[in-house]
Amino acid sequence: MFLYLLALLPVWFAYRWFRERKRVPGKEDKYVYITGCDTGFGNLLARRLDQLGFRVIAGCYTDKGEDELKKVTSQRLATVHVDVSDSQSVRKAAAHIETVVGQKGLWAVVNNAGVATPSAPSDWLTIDDFKPMLAVNLTGVIDVTLSVLSLIKKARGRVVNVSSVFGRVTPVSGPYCVSKYGVESFSDGLRLNMAPFGVKVAIIEPGFFKTNVTDRIIVTNNLKMIWSKVPPSVKDDYGHQYLDDLIQSVDVRFQQLLDSDLMKVVGCMEHAIAAVHPRIRYSPGWDAKLFWLPMSYMPTWITDAFFLKCIPKLKIAQL
Repeated sequence: MFLYLLALLPVWFAYRWFRERKRVPGKEDKYVYITGCDTGFGNLLARRLDQLGFRVIAGCYTDKGEDELKKVTSQRLATVHVDVSDSQSVRKAAAHIETVVGQKGLWAVVNNAGVATPSAPSDWLTIDDFKPMLAVNLTGVIDVTLSVLSLIKKARGRVVNVSSVFGRVTPVSGPYCVSKYGVESFSDGLRLNMAPFGVKVAIIEPGFFKTNVTDRIIVTNNLKMIWSKVPPSVKDDYGHQYLDDLIQSVDVRFQQLLDSDLMKVVGCMEHAIAAVHPRIRYSPGWDAKLFWLPMSYMPTWITDAFFLKCIPKLKIAQL
Protein backbone atom coordinates (compact mmCIF):
# COMPACT_ATOMS: atom_id res chain seq x y z
CA MET A 1 0.00 0.00 0.00
CA PHE A 2 2.85 2.37 0.87
CA LEU A 3 4.47 1.78 -2.53
CA TYR A 4 1.20 2.62 -4.31
CA LEU A 5 0.96 5.88 -2.39
CA LEU A 6 4.61 6.62 -3.18
CA ALA A 7 3.96 6.03 -6.88
CA LEU A 8 1.08 8.53 -6.80
CA LEU A 9 3.26 11.34 -5.43
CA PRO A 10 4.72 12.38 -8.83
CA VAL A 11 1.19 12.47 -10.26
CA TRP A 12 0.00 14.65 -7.38
CA PHE A 13 2.93 17.09 -7.72
CA ALA A 14 2.44 17.31 -11.49
CA TYR A 15 -1.27 18.03 -11.02
CA ARG A 16 -0.55 20.68 -8.36
CA TRP A 17 2.11 22.33 -10.51
CA PHE A 18 -0.26 22.54 -13.48
CA ARG A 19 -3.17 23.79 -11.35
CA GLU A 20 -1.12 26.48 -9.61
CA ARG A 21 0.26 27.98 -12.83
CA LYS A 22 -2.97 29.79 -13.75
CA ARG A 23 -2.99 33.50 -12.84
CA VAL A 24 -5.90 35.85 -12.20
CA PRO A 25 -6.85 38.16 -15.10
CA GLY A 26 -7.22 41.94 -14.98
CA LYS A 27 -4.27 42.73 -12.72
CA GLU A 28 -4.41 46.39 -13.73
CA ASP A 29 -7.76 46.71 -11.95
CA LYS A 30 -6.77 44.85 -8.76
CA TYR A 31 -5.70 46.80 -5.67
CA VAL A 32 -3.30 45.22 -3.18
CA TYR A 33 -2.65 46.74 0.26
CA ILE A 34 0.66 45.74 1.86
CA THR A 35 1.86 46.70 5.34
CA GLY A 36 5.50 47.04 6.36
CA CYS A 37 6.78 48.33 3.00
CA ASP A 38 9.65 50.45 4.33
CA THR A 39 12.15 47.59 3.97
CA GLY A 40 12.45 43.82 3.58
CA PHE A 41 9.78 41.53 2.20
CA GLY A 42 7.09 44.20 2.03
CA ASN A 43 9.28 46.61 0.07
CA LEU A 44 10.32 43.93 -2.42
CA LEU A 45 6.75 42.68 -2.81
CA ALA A 46 5.42 46.19 -3.49
CA ARG A 47 8.03 46.69 -6.20
CA ARG A 48 7.39 43.26 -7.72
CA LEU A 49 3.60 43.63 -7.86
CA ASP A 50 3.99 47.11 -9.33
CA GLN A 51 6.15 45.61 -12.10
CA LEU A 52 3.45 42.99 -12.76
CA GLY A 53 0.81 45.68 -13.19
CA PHE A 54 -1.13 45.46 -9.92
CA ARG A 55 -2.31 48.66 -8.25
CA VAL A 56 -0.27 48.61 -5.05
CA ILE A 57 -1.15 50.55 -1.92
CA ALA A 58 2.06 50.36 0.13
CA GLY A 59 1.67 50.90 3.85
CA CYS A 60 4.80 52.50 5.29
CA TYR A 61 5.71 53.46 8.85
CA THR A 62 8.08 56.30 7.91
CA ASP A 63 8.08 59.19 5.45
CA LYS A 64 11.50 58.02 4.27
CA GLY A 65 10.06 54.60 3.43
CA GLU A 66 7.32 56.19 1.35
CA ASP A 67 9.71 58.51 -0.50
CA GLU A 68 12.27 55.80 -1.29
CA LEU A 69 9.61 53.41 -2.58
CA LYS A 70 8.04 56.02 -4.85
CA LYS A 71 11.44 56.65 -6.46
CA VAL A 72 11.73 53.07 -7.74
CA THR A 73 8.14 52.33 -8.75
CA SER A 74 5.58 53.50 -11.28
CA GLN A 75 2.83 56.05 -10.79
CA ARG A 76 0.39 53.18 -10.25
CA LEU A 77 1.82 52.60 -6.79
CA ALA A 78 0.42 54.72 -3.98
CA THR A 79 1.68 54.90 -0.41
CA VAL A 80 -0.17 55.37 2.85
CA HIS A 81 1.21 55.99 6.32
CA VAL A 82 0.15 53.31 8.80
CA ASP A 83 1.26 52.23 12.25
CA VAL A 84 -0.36 48.81 12.62
CA SER A 85 -0.09 48.99 16.42
CA ASP A 86 -2.27 52.12 16.49
CA SER A 87 -5.97 51.51 15.76
CA GLN A 88 -6.58 55.14 14.87
CA SER A 89 -3.79 55.00 12.26
CA VAL A 90 -5.18 51.70 10.91
CA ARG A 91 -8.70 53.15 10.59
CA LYS A 92 -7.40 56.30 8.89
CA ALA A 93 -5.48 54.21 6.34
CA ALA A 94 -8.53 52.00 5.72
CA ALA A 95 -10.74 55.05 5.12
CA HIS A 96 -8.25 56.36 2.57
CA ILE A 97 -8.06 52.96 0.85
CA GLU A 98 -11.85 52.83 0.58
CA THR A 99 -11.86 56.13 -1.33
CA VAL A 100 -9.14 54.83 -3.66
CA VAL A 101 -10.61 51.41 -4.53
CA GLY A 102 -14.25 52.50 -4.77
CA GLN A 103 -16.75 49.91 -5.98
CA LYS A 104 -14.00 47.56 -7.21
CA GLY A 105 -13.11 46.65 -3.67
CA LEU A 106 -9.72 45.51 -2.43
CA TRP A 107 -8.26 42.43 -4.11
CA ALA A 108 -5.76 41.60 -1.34
CA VAL A 109 -4.31 42.70 1.95
CA VAL A 110 -0.84 41.45 2.87
CA ASN A 111 -0.15 41.69 6.60
CA ASN A 112 3.61 41.82 6.38
CA ALA A 113 4.59 44.33 9.11
CA GLY A 114 6.34 42.62 12.00
CA VAL A 115 9.05 42.90 14.65
CA ALA A 116 11.19 40.34 16.47
CA THR A 117 12.37 42.20 19.54
CA PRO A 118 12.26 42.13 22.49
CA SER A 119 13.04 38.40 22.56
CA ALA A 120 14.58 36.57 25.50
CA PRO A 121 13.78 33.84 28.05
CA SER A 122 10.38 34.52 29.59
CA ASP A 123 11.68 35.08 33.12
CA TRP A 124 13.88 37.90 31.80
CA LEU A 125 10.78 39.73 30.59
CA THR A 126 7.79 41.54 31.99
CA ILE A 127 4.29 41.76 30.55
CA ASP A 128 5.23 45.20 29.22
CA ASP A 129 7.87 43.50 27.05
CA PHE A 130 5.20 41.29 25.49
CA LYS A 131 2.68 44.00 24.67
CA PRO A 132 4.55 46.00 21.95
CA MET A 133 5.35 42.92 19.86
CA LEU A 134 1.85 41.48 20.20
CA ALA A 135 0.48 44.91 19.19
CA VAL A 136 2.37 44.70 15.89
CA ASN A 137 2.60 40.99 15.10
CA LEU A 138 -0.83 39.83 16.26
CA THR A 139 -3.39 42.48 17.13
CA GLY A 140 -1.98 44.62 14.32
CA VAL A 141 -2.64 41.81 11.84
CA ILE A 142 -6.18 41.39 13.16
CA ASP A 143 -6.86 45.15 13.23
CA VAL A 144 -5.65 45.75 9.66
CA THR A 145 -7.55 42.74 8.32
CA LEU A 146 -10.84 43.72 9.94
CA SER A 147 -10.43 47.33 8.83
CA VAL A 148 -10.53 46.34 5.13
CA LEU A 149 -12.39 43.01 5.26
CA SER A 150 -15.61 44.44 3.81
CA LEU A 151 -13.62 45.75 0.83
CA ILE A 152 -12.02 42.34 0.31
CA LYS A 153 -15.40 40.61 0.46
CA LYS A 154 -16.64 43.02 -2.21
CA ALA A 155 -13.80 41.94 -4.53
CA ARG A 156 -13.94 38.25 -3.46
CA GLY A 157 -10.25 38.71 -2.84
CA ARG A 158 -7.46 37.48 -0.55
CA VAL A 159 -6.02 37.90 2.90
CA VAL A 160 -2.32 37.02 3.06
CA ASN A 161 -0.86 36.86 6.56
CA VAL A 162 2.87 36.62 7.16
CA SER A 163 3.38 34.29 10.07
CA SER A 164 6.57 32.29 10.60
CA VAL A 165 7.65 28.70 10.85
CA PHE A 166 7.79 29.60 14.55
CA GLY A 167 4.03 29.65 14.46
CA ARG A 168 4.30 25.88 14.08
CA VAL A 169 7.13 25.05 16.49
CA THR A 170 8.54 26.89 19.53
CA PRO A 171 12.31 26.64 19.98
CA VAL A 172 12.52 29.77 22.18
CA SER A 173 10.31 31.43 24.76
CA GLY A 174 9.13 35.02 24.68
CA PRO A 175 6.51 36.95 22.71
CA TYR A 176 7.61 36.19 19.12
CA CYS A 177 6.33 32.62 18.89
CA VAL A 178 3.24 33.58 20.90
CA SER A 179 2.39 36.24 18.31
CA LYS A 180 2.96 33.91 15.36
CA TYR A 181 0.87 31.09 16.84
CA GLY A 182 -1.87 33.69 17.21
CA VAL A 183 -1.58 34.68 13.54
CA GLU A 184 -1.91 31.02 12.55
CA SER A 185 -5.06 30.59 14.61
CA PHE A 186 -6.62 33.86 13.43
CA SER A 187 -5.90 32.92 9.81
CA ASP A 188 -7.35 29.41 10.14
CA GLY A 189 -10.57 30.72 11.68
CA LEU A 190 -10.84 33.54 9.15
CA ARG A 191 -10.34 31.13 6.23
CA LEU A 192 -13.34 29.06 7.31
CA ASN A 193 -15.40 32.15 8.06
CA MET A 194 -14.67 33.78 4.68
CA ALA A 195 -14.94 30.69 2.44
CA PRO A 196 -18.69 31.16 1.74
CA PHE A 197 -17.91 34.71 0.54
CA GLY A 198 -15.31 33.53 -1.96
CA VAL A 199 -12.46 35.09 0.03
CA LYS A 200 -9.24 33.06 0.26
CA VAL A 201 -6.83 33.26 3.22
CA ALA A 202 -3.17 32.27 2.83
CA ILE A 203 -0.41 32.02 5.43
CA ILE A 204 3.27 32.63 4.68
CA GLU A 205 5.57 30.76 7.11
CA PRO A 206 9.18 31.74 6.31
CA GLY A 207 12.20 30.14 7.87
CA PHE A 208 15.34 32.20 8.67
CA PHE A 209 15.96 34.98 6.13
CA LYS A 210 18.40 37.86 6.25
CA THR A 211 16.27 40.92 7.10
CA ASN A 212 16.15 43.59 9.79
CA VAL A 213 14.23 41.10 11.93
CA THR A 214 17.26 38.80 11.98
CA ASP A 215 19.94 41.50 12.12
CA ARG A 216 22.66 40.18 14.43
CA ILE A 217 23.49 43.57 15.94
CA ILE A 218 19.84 44.36 16.69
CA VAL A 219 19.26 40.93 18.25
CA THR A 220 22.48 41.11 20.28
CA ASN A 221 21.81 44.61 21.57
CA ASN A 222 18.28 43.56 22.48
CA LEU A 223 19.57 40.66 24.58
CA LYS A 224 22.12 42.89 26.33
CA MET A 225 19.49 45.53 27.08
CA ILE A 226 17.06 43.02 28.55
CA TRP A 227 19.82 41.30 30.57
CA SER A 228 20.77 44.65 32.09
CA LYS A 229 17.27 44.90 33.58
CA VAL A 230 17.05 41.30 34.86
CA PRO A 231 16.87 41.03 38.67
CA PRO A 232 20.08 39.82 40.37
CA SER A 233 18.35 36.66 41.63
CA VAL A 234 17.50 35.63 38.05
CA LYS A 235 21.04 36.41 36.88
CA ASP A 236 22.35 34.15 39.64
CA ASP A 237 20.12 31.32 38.38
CA TYR A 238 21.47 31.62 34.85
CA GLY A 239 25.05 32.52 35.67
CA HIS A 240 26.83 35.62 34.45
CA GLN A 241 28.46 33.69 31.56
CA TYR A 242 25.04 32.75 30.16
CA LEU A 243 24.51 35.97 28.18
CA ASP A 244 27.80 35.56 26.28
CA ASP A 245 27.03 31.91 25.61
CA LEU A 246 23.54 32.79 24.37
CA ILE A 247 24.85 35.47 22.00
CA GLN A 248 27.44 33.03 20.66
CA SER A 249 24.70 30.44 20.15
CA VAL A 250 22.58 32.98 18.23
CA ASP A 251 25.58 33.82 16.03
CA VAL A 252 26.13 30.17 15.17
CA ARG A 253 22.45 29.57 14.34
CA PHE A 254 22.30 32.66 12.14
CA GLN A 255 25.43 31.58 10.26
CA GLN A 256 23.98 28.12 9.72
CA LEU A 257 20.42 29.06 8.76
CA LEU A 258 20.13 32.60 7.38
CA ASP A 259 19.11 32.73 3.71
CA SER A 260 19.85 35.97 1.83
CA ASP A 261 17.49 35.22 -1.09
CA LEU A 262 14.42 37.18 0.02
CA MET A 263 12.70 36.54 -3.31
CA LYS A 264 11.88 33.02 -2.11
CA VAL A 265 9.44 34.61 0.31
CA VAL A 266 8.29 37.33 -2.10
CA GLY A 267 7.57 34.65 -4.71
CA CYS A 268 5.25 32.88 -2.29
CA MET A 269 3.50 36.15 -1.44
CA GLU A 270 3.08 36.93 -5.13
CA HIS A 271 1.60 33.48 -5.80
CA ALA A 272 -0.86 33.86 -2.93
CA ILE A 273 -2.06 37.11 -4.51
CA ALA A 274 -1.88 36.35 -8.24
CA ALA A 275 -2.68 32.63 -8.56
CA VAL A 276 -6.22 31.51 -9.34
CA HIS A 277 -5.66 28.63 -6.90
CA PRO A 278 -3.35 29.85 -4.09
CA ARG A 279 -2.12 27.50 -1.39
CA ILE A 280 -3.35 27.69 2.17
CA ARG A 281 0.20 27.66 3.55
CA TYR A 282 3.58 28.50 2.07
CA SER A 283 6.85 27.58 3.79
CA PRO A 284 9.72 29.35 1.99
CA GLY A 285 13.27 28.46 2.97
CA TRP A 286 15.15 25.19 3.03
CA ASP A 287 15.30 25.23 6.83
CA ALA A 288 11.52 25.57 7.07
CA LYS A 289 10.86 22.66 4.71
CA LEU A 290 13.60 20.28 5.81
CA PHE A 291 13.97 21.03 9.51
CA TRP A 292 11.39 23.19 11.29
CA LEU A 293 8.23 21.73 9.73
CA PRO A 294 9.33 18.11 10.27
CA MET A 295 10.19 19.07 13.86
CA SER A 296 6.67 20.46 14.32
CA TYR A 297 5.23 16.99 13.64
CA MET A 298 7.52 15.26 16.15
CA PRO A 299 6.30 14.21 19.61
CA THR A 300 6.79 17.03 22.09
CA TRP A 301 9.25 15.11 24.24
CA ILE A 302 11.56 14.73 21.24
CA THR A 303 11.48 18.42 20.28
CA ASP A 304 11.93 19.44 23.93
CA ALA A 305 14.97 17.20 24.29
CA PHE A 306 16.50 18.53 21.07
CA PHE A 307 16.00 22.21 21.87
CA LEU A 308 17.23 21.79 25.46
CA LYS A 309 20.44 20.27 24.07
CA CYS A 310 20.97 23.32 21.86
CA ILE A 311 20.63 26.06 24.46
CA PRO A 312 23.53 27.13 26.75
CA LYS A 313 23.76 25.48 30.15
CA LEU A 314 22.37 27.37 33.12
CA LYS A 315 24.45 27.85 36.24
CA ILE A 316 21.64 26.41 38.39
CA ALA A 317 21.56 23.27 36.21
CA GLN A 318 25.25 22.66 36.87
CA LEU A 319 24.98 22.69 40.67
